[in-house]
Amino acid sequence: MKIEPKRIKIKDIYNGYVNDDINGCRAYGGKLNIRPPYQREFIYNEEQQRAVIDTIYKGFPLNSMYWAKNPDGTYEVADGQQRTVSFCEFIDGNFSTILENSLNYFHNFNDTIKEKILNYECVIYICEGTEQEKLDWFRVINIASIKLSEQELRNAVYTGEWLTDAKKYFSKPNCSAYREGKDYLSGDLIRQDYLQTAIDWIAERDNLKSDKEADRISKYMAIHQQDSNANDLWLHFKKVIDWVKILFPVYRKEMKGIPWGSLYNKYGNNHYDADVLEEKVKTLMADDEVTKKKGIYLYVFDGEESNLSLRKYSETEKRSMYERQGGVCPMCHNHFEYEDMHGDHIVPWSKGGKTTLDNGQMLCRECNLKKGSM
Repeated sequence: MKIEPKRIKIKDIYNGYVNDDINGCRAYGGKLNIRPPYQREFIYNEEQQRAVIDTIYKGFPLNSMYWAKNPDGTYEVADGQQRTVSFCEFIDGNFSTILENSLNYFHNFNDTIKEKILNYECVIYICEGTEQEKLDWFRVINIASIKLSEQELRNAVYTGEWLTDAKKYFSKPNCSAYREGKDYLSGDLIRQDYLQTAIDWIAERDNLKSDKEADRISKYMAIHQQDSNANDLWLHFKKVIDWVKILFPVYRKEMKGIPWGSLYNKYGNNHYDADVLEEKVKTLMADDEVTKKKGIYLYVFDGEESNLSLRKYSETEKRSMYERQGGVCPMCHNHFEYEDMHGDHIVPWSKGGKTTLDNGQMLCRECNLKKGSM
């Protein structure tokens, strides 16, 4: 790989700057692709953007940036997207900052301040090599910057038309996935969490077996990397979200972050009455024995009480029951040390039992296991 350092003024980089969904993010007279397919989305907040401008204005060294040169003479930003977009957006008038004790937008500052920013020279390392060399280099130089998420790293490997189309649905501010699913998905849209979730859901649907979720996602992306669009991914995601909205028309904050895709893949073909489900959810939400309210949405499908984290007897309550029983297990009538006994509900929760002292007892391990299997 060939690497050559250059000093390029900000005004030359800014020349021809555009940043939109149609034209992408470009500058340097249209020759610089600031956000090639392997790059993450823009993640700097306004405070970070202002720090970039402050560094430039004071003449301090801005961290070196790296461009990959293409055979046709165009360039791609391999490292430095956040800084480049920051100063271009500032010059475009999209955020203000404080310079010389004055809070202003770029166009409102005097010519001296403007020229100081525009004539600042950025240190750019231009590299030339094969596509794989550029991708490998991209991964190495990004280790020292804001750490890439696993999905951002996958995006760097599985570039192509399919990924570009998928990111339109799942990675852009106010994208379709955000509008449809923001109340049901957790994570950061820009850091690719929505895209990762959607791919995992459809990879599970397609039975892409793997011991690790990450490998399953990578398999799906590898299979579809050369597809012309991501229609199937979007349609499956939409089916999942629509299914959730139909079955649970009453929204509760506990619905955010539930593994809806897995539930749909397992139970999507079953018939459920939304009114019956709502009554179950409402009852369980009001039950103070249920300490994990989020688990209710799993429990109504699989009936596993472990999803609910039902209230257990405290150490104080168990000690009280142990002393009341004199350390004797009421089932086998043998005496045990406190550490060898377990708190148990005489009437289980499923039959209306509560975690109260009059419904509690201490059983030895063997009897507790026997009762649990009955």
